[in-house]
Amino acid sequence: MRIITFVFVFLISQMSLHAGEGMWLPLFLKQLNEAEMQSMGMKLTAEDIYSVNKGSLKDAIVHFGGFCTGEVISNQGLVLTNHHCGYGQIQSHSTLENNYLEDGFWAADKGKELSNPGLFVTFIVRIEDVSDAILKGTEGAANAKARQSIIDKNIDAAKKSMELGKFEDVLIRPFFEGNQYFMFTTQTFKDIRLVGAPPSSIGKFGADTDNWEWPRHTGDFALFRIYANKDNNPAEYSEDNIPYTPRHFLPVSLDGVAEDDFTMVFGFPGRTREYLPSFAVEQVVDVLNPAKIDIRTKALEIIDGAMREDAQVKIQYASKQARIANAWKKWIGESQGLQKTGALEKKRMLESEFLKRVNAKPEWKQKYGSLLNDFERLYKEVRPYALTRDYFNEIAGRNIELMRLVNALSRVAKADSMDEGLQGRVANYLENFYKDYRPEIDKKVFASLMEVYFNKVDGNYISDYAKERVEDAGKNYTDLAEKIYSKSIFTRGDELITMVKKDPDNAIKTIREDIAFQFGRGLSEAYYDSSEKEYTRINDELKELQRTYMKALMEVFPEQRFYPDANSTMRVTYGQVKGYEPRDGVRYQPVTYLDGVLEKYKPGDYEFDVPIKLRKLHAGKDYGQYADETGKVPVCFLGSNHTTGGNSGSPAIDAHGNLIGLNFDRVWEGTMSDLNYDASICRNIMVDVRYILFIVDKYAGATHLVEEMKLVRPKRFSKVNPKKGIPIPKEKLKLKKN
Repeated sequence: MRIITFVFVFLISQMSLHAGEGMWLPLFLKQLNEAEMQSMGMKLTAEDIYSVNKGSLKDAIVHFGGFCTGEVISNQGLVLTNHHCGYGQIQSHSTLENNYLEDGFWAADKGKELSNPGLFVTFIVRIEDVSDAILKGTEGAANAKARQSIIDKNIDAAKKSMELGKFEDVLIRPFFEGNQYFMFTTQTFKDIRLVGAPPSSIGKFGADTDNWEWPRHTGDFALFRIYANKDNNPAEYSEDNIPYTPRHFLPVSLDGVAEDDFTMVFGFPGRTREYLPSFAVEQVVDVLNPAKIDIRTKALEIIDGAMREDAQVKIQYASKQARIANAWKKWIGESQGLQKTGALEKKRMLESEFLKRVNAKPEWKQKYGSLLNDFERLYKEVRPYALTRDYFNEIAGRNIELMRLVNALSRVAKADSMDEGLQGRVANYLENFYKDYRPEIDKKVFASLMEVYFNKVDGNYISDYAKERVEDAGKNYTDLAEKIYSKSIFTRGDELITMVKKDPDNAIKTIREDIAFQFGRGLSEAYYDSSEKEYTRINDELKELQRTYMKALMEVFPEQRFYPDANSTMRVTYGQVKGYEPRDGVRYQPVTYLDGVLEKYKPGDYEFDVPIKLRKLHAGKDYGQYADETGKVPVCFLGSNHTTGGNSGSPAIDAHGNLIGLNFDRVWEGTMSDLNYDASICRNIMVDVRYILFIVDKYAGATHLVEEMKLVRPKRFSKVNPKKGIPIPKEKLKLKKN
């Protein structure tokens, strides 16, 4: 009996949330999290974090471009985010003559800040639970399709009934696999200007080698500014716009961090799948991730080689290479982390206890008794289609640029003619595409990846036209690439753009008849007409089963707190500054220093070169007010916060509500936190805000930006004179704790 009791207690402890786990809706912090957060050291209340009645932390947080997070750090709309989040904008302003990727960019004043068409930031005004209204009438739905139809109608009705401000919009999103719905009232600003960015040798220091790794020494930050009209409301770009005055901005702490300090990360995490059954996780580790890793390894070898040989290619392919490498390395770490932490075994233990409880209660047994068997059957059935889907998406959809262009122009090829609007959009798209396209590089990627595709994908899912072209080339994929790229107008950008502008009807005909277009569309049509249909059919069943399983978990384990999976909506995660032990005999400290940048320094290496000015500042220990008590400049630190993609650029906030760092990555061993958070190795990586200020002030000489911020010493309960770096004595301030 004692052994059985021990096993049960161990199981429940594995299911219980660890400090740091969870991506919580700020709306419910008072009920679910406030007490725990305060027990970990937080000095704030839930109302300080999320309020609709007064300015709160949420009013300083923005969804940056719809793909990252940013935070307002001054009363003049100054926004801090990651260098890699602003990379596309920095690249778009870069030329060989003014290479802001290489040299950095710092606007001397507001008149020198650079506009970024298409870039926007979104604030959350309020969040509301609308589950009852959205799910009304779904209980009697005949099937998942009918249920979704009812939900869609209810969402439309809810949006139409909303009384919104002139500059407000509304989003309604599903949570807990569609068992709940929340509404987000938003305000979006579209005049966002680049203010400052360090050179890539700082902002991307370590590049791919250090990506997802610790110890880290990357100054991954960039500064933008929100502009508004004269009434402080959103407006399209205009020279008459003025800097935005926020409801709240984050003060910046110079006190730094120590191990076990409370940390909170506020942002817009993209996608997690924490409640998948063991059968799904097993398929990810054993089947899907290995295939995707192999594909991107081949593409990266070609692109990396070209970037090292040519400075122009390095500029053109910097953003593309980073995008490919980011997911590639993440999948490797995810698989290793899932295996290291016994994620499958934990899932199976949970499922065993779930079945035990379900079978002990007739009502649950009737509703949920077959769930796990159904999961096992459907994941076996979907496996070959899921694998084919990944091969198609990675090869024909993502990593061969020519195929991406084919997909982008497929709508044009179906048109009878181009009106002036479509003609302009197509020409603009092509000009942007060819600005950074090198067909000689893409041709090598095509040859390498098409060999994988034709050897790994069932021939029944490949078009006859494509198979004939392979046969014509004698199954030599280098020859296949040469024939397609030498004949296709898609590799002659100037010619295609001129045709679209001057003779659009002929352009449509030329696109349709092009060998690359016929090859690419043949692959797509054959795939979508066969494998994708089967994948969609089975996946729809799995989605409905997952919704039922999520509902069952919350019902069967009432003693547990459940947080919703990330879905690019505003969340709070909290933890502490923590080191970790990645393997036997190795203990990582939670803070890195500028000394470590110089230890990694490799002259001329695009990943580890260090600017001469930074080396001089280090040699002279010219650190200003940004060194810690040991006299060293902190660069990065670790926390146990549960983060994912989309949290890039999220603020790291201290116990008092001040900015202490900028989230930008996770450790490699813990990237599996999207599927299974484990407190022992899941760590997020943040740039220490003192390093950001040091670079802005001492390296870039942009002291005016530091003076714009509110610098504080919360551990000393005093403000700081930004010009002199001297704390103002507490007795001279009528100041409460921040």
